[in-house]
Amino acid sequence: MAHSAGFARLPPEWVGLRETHIGVVFFVGDRAYKLKKPVAFGFVDFRDLHRREVACHREVELNRRLAPDVYDGVADLVGPDGAVCEHLVVMRRMPEQRRLETLVRHDEPLADTVRGIAETLARFHRDAARGEALENEGTRDAIRRRWHDSFAEIAPHRRVVGTTVAERVEELSDTYLAGREPLFADRIAEGRIVDGHGDLLSEDIFCLDDGPRILDCLEFDDRLRAVDGLDDVAFLAMDLERLGAPELAALLLDTYVTASADPAPASLRHHFVAYRAFVRAKVACLRHAQGDPRAADLAHEHASLALAHLREGVVRLILVGGLPGTGKSTLSEAIAHRLGATVFTSDRVRKELAGLEATESGAAEFERGIYSPDHTERTYAELLRRSEGRLARGETVVLDASWISTAHREAAAALAARTDSGLEQLECWAPPATMARRLRERSGAVSDATPEIAQRLTDRLNPWPESHRVLTAGSVEGSLTQALAHLRE
Repeated sequence: MAHSAGFARLPPEWVGLRETHIGVVFFVGDRAYKLKKPVAFGFVDFRDLHRREVACHREVELNRRLAPDVYDGVADLVGPDGAVCEHLVVMRRMPEQRRLETLVRHDEPLADTVRGIAETLARFHRDAARGEALENEGTRDAIRRRWHDSFAEIAPHRRVVGTTVAERVEELSDTYLAGREPLFADRIAEGRIVDGHGDLLSEDIFCLDDGPRILDCLEFDDRLRAVDGLDDVAFLAMDLERLGAPELAALLLDTYVTASADPAPASLRHHFVAYRAFVRAKVACLRHAQGDPRAADLAHEHASLALAHLREGVVRLILVGGLPGTGKSTLSEAIAHRLGATVFTSDRVRKELAGLEATESGAAEFERGIYSPDHTERTYAELLRRSEGRLARGETVVLDASWISTAHREAAAALAARTDSGLEQLECWAPPATMARRLRERSGAVSDATPEIAQRLTDRLNPWPESHRVLTAGSVEGSLTQALAHLRE
């Protein structure tokens, strides 16, 4: 009793406790002691004491890669009979006020800190282990398996995250992965799959004067640590966004991809952030099942964040059509710039196929020369051929062409279906007088169309009921606002 009374008189900050779904950390003085709960989930089984001991030693070994001066070793907890009854990871205690999560919540200026963390992680991934066994976990099918493992784990808790949200997350993630196998094959070929951290969260990063200390990597399953480097960093980006700092999340990813020379498309960023958010939704569901009522809100919050990023990451084939002079090329470029998409223009492709420079005249009578039906067929086929590779690699593509033919539009729709991409169809429209004026006044343009040819094309225009009409007689920004409003829907 005397010992207990003395312990109670210690400063309150001298002791503390933090609990997760698989562990408890006890803070005593300048040390932290981490105990692994004897629990079993689909992704981990700590019911056996020996397994917990192995995991403790593995945790120390792996975390010394990023924080060698923090992890002291493993202590054995001995019972009254002298037998070892538990194993604890022993760590140097980090200052709570320097926890990244705490700094974000207090709205501290963190741009330089986040850049430093991103650069640290880029170096870590550059030097991390690689190999065939790791690469096998970076395939499209392996990532899909991880998603489905999470879906299975969360199935009994769907009411916590929201059944509709969970179903939509599953649908959008499956669609993205179905059409993107070449993207993930490229990532493997580029050496992007590494033995990473696997569980980057702001609560486990401490921002010290001499650099960050990044703790608590995923130690209990080597496969779950075999990740794309961008996937690894996306976990922390997700967490920063959840904490209300989306600008820091974007800065983290931007700095990382620059430091690691990573050409990943924006859709892959969104996909990885969504995956990590859904993992945390699953963890929150498990905590809720263990009796933490606050975890329900976290589960729903993370699942909603996952859904938002999956929606942002939808790969799209966007057809921007209309008659000459309607401003479709200008609108196409504006959409591509705003969305970070690739744009292919029929006028440029048509001339490339004919061996002409983009601004070199190919003017001819209607449906003659490079505007003959045969050359037009080749042009549209080439537009779709170029688009297919980009779509399969996660890039949204904008196709700038007249799209007056139903057959050409049906071919584009077939491509979108084949690559599991969203198809969007925009038809530009301007009054005839505006179109004629634009055609008369432009010079140095790629298009060779004249008011007379525009009139002939009008006579060939097939109805386009699937399209959304964009009025393009006003400013470019006004037309872009209309188009983006439709795309957001």
